[in-house]
Amino acid sequence: MSRIIVFGGHGRIALLLAPLLVERGDEVTAVIRNPQHADEVAATGAHPVVADIENADAEELTDLISGHDAVVWSAGAGGGDPHRTYAVDRDAAIRTMDAAATAGVRRYVMVSWTGSRADHGVDPDNSFFAYADAKWQADAHLAGTDLDWTILGPGTLTFDAPTGLIQLDEPGRAAVARADVAAVIARALLEPATIRRTIRFGNGLDGSPQPIEAALRD
Repeated sequence: MSRIIVFGGHGRIALLLAPLLVERGDEVTAVIRNPQHADEVAATGAHPVVADIENADAEELTDLISGHDAVVWSAGAGGGDPHRTYAVDRDAAIRTMDAAATAGVRRYVMVSWTGSRADHGVDPDNSFFAYADAKWQADAHLAGTDLDWTILGPGTLTFDAPTGLIQLDEPGRAAVARADVAAVIARALLEPATIRRTIRFGNGLDGSPQPIEAALRD
């Protein structure tokens, strides 16, 4: 059994992830911003904790993370306001990485996106630029830490039924079901071969997909 803290606990992926972790015997702390979401999160088997991660300082985040075995970052500002995008997707994410190190929690899984690269190619005038830039900066910071990190880069998210299959480095939009992303996170937490790797993936329905466990082990 592991104790796992999930930031962004009311997100669509996190709500699918929590039952997978609970079913295998893990204890899940789901960090949420809105207390009105607590009952929905609790129904997944996770323990909801209300916290304003956008404004929480390093000490508060260290206290939140302490006592856990792993951190999953699945939070985001949801687009829109660039200032808030940087505040959550970059700055708050980075503070949780530093807090994890201070708390002695080495395992950290970042849910990013397949295009997160220094040369992501998004035009600064594009409304998506702030997200692309913030995610890349957060990912780069994580990769420069001594944590046992994994950066997951799913492609375009869908509401399709889970397939249990993924294709690594799938070109193009690399569409992938949110339920499969949740399964990838759950498996990555157990798979040592994912540590200190950036893993980009889609469902590979027109390519050569593999079962998630096999793909992450390669």
